[in-house]
Amino acid sequence: MRLTPPKKIVFMISLILAIISLVAHFVDIPVATQYQYWVMVAAWAILAAGVFLKGF
Repeated sequence: MRLTPPKKIVFMISLILAIISLVAHFVDIPVATQYQYWVMVAAWAILAAGVFLKGF
């Protein structure tokens, strides 16, 4: 299995979702606060897909 670095856009989307989830832990964001765990899981899944899938 070969791992590849994710494209910059995939990394940025994952980073933005992770930051939203982290901020939602401390500040009340209407949608993200309720689903902060799932937002963080989505950020991890996008980043993992970027590493495991070639060209993603």
